[in-house]
Amino acid sequence: MENSDSLKLNHKFLGCSGLLVSNVCLGTIPFGRTGLLGAGAGGDVTDVAFDILDRYADLGGNFIDTADVYAFGKSEQIIGQWLSRQEREKFVISTKVRSPVDPTNPNKVGLSRRHITSNVDESLRRLGTHYIDLYQIQLWDEAVPLEETLRTLSDLVRCDKVRYIGICNATGWQLQKALDTSEYLNLHPVISLQTQYSLTSRTFEWELERVCSDNGVGVMATLPLASGRLFEDTKTGAGKSNGGTSQDTSLPVQVLRDEIKTIAADNNKTVSQVSIRWSLQKSIVASVVIYPTTIAELDDGLGASAGWSLSNEEMRKLDEFSSVKAPYPYDVMKMGNLGRYNRYSV
Repeated sequence: MENSDSLKLNHKFLGCSGLLVSNVCLGTIPFGRTGLLGAGAGGDVTDVAFDILDRYADLGGNFIDTADVYAFGKSEQIIGQWLSRQEREKFVISTKVRSPVDPTNPNKVGLSRRHITSNVDESLRRLGTHYIDLYQIQLWDEAVPLEETLRTLSDLVRCDKVRYIGICNATGWQLQKALDTSEYLNLHPVISLQTQYSLTSRTFEWELERVCSDNGVGVMATLPLASGRLFEDTKTGAGKSNGGTSQDTSLPVQVLRDEIKTIAADNNKTVSQVSIRWSLQKSIVASVVIYPTTIAELDDGLGASAGWSLSNEEMRKLDEFSSVKAPYPYDVMKMGNLGRYNRYSV
């Protein structure tokens, strides 16, 4: 276990909201699950979850992310049990709505007013709190008018069940449409985007990054280890649940992994810490979401938060080794704008 002083978290504003959150967010997908993502085959992760939450809070962590569908509500319930022993105002609790939560009821899915208003009350009950700091659309819903969804979420802010609104897993046009619609209807704005962004998942940069930067949307980067593709770690072997479980031995990923390992050795850090640190040093990123199932995995992830940084040269090398060829029309746009940058026009 690393020295606690080296694991103390930094905090950043979540977009233009003025809300300060830990730059490493505690993702709770494993909470309430058993087996592969739990405490072991057939084991109960509840006690481990309380230990993880305690240590995260002790180290200055205040940003906890869950969803109504995680372990079918058990994740929210565990957080609520833990939160009942804490000072509520110290923590920023994020949860989500959209996924099916009751296969016997066709209306318990999606982003309709009926489903959102029903599910927010159920999430509040499980979390044991009277408000949710960040309520996120987990996925776009093609079956419901966007205006209905955004008006409902804005109403929840007005009645103080929700403080801020976020979106997950959106495309560029979806996020921009949500932002424009909210502004046009004078609704409470979307302040955050939770999206995959890592050294092996950089399509975010083609369009979403510009939408976020132009509109003051804070980014919560998920899967910092690219679903396990960057997991191989000769120093500690930690980080598996901070990004996934699968392995990828394709040449580009192997070359990137070798470069990360070299940089990790130079900084006396782990592969996962270098990978998370790369995301954290992108100015658009407010927080990186990790998913630990043990204290060791938590400490490994938090070891990227503060007290050190990658050099400009190391960032340049990681950018270079992880770059991918942009498809049309992004490649043409980039070529056409070479040498034509005016900071006053953006």
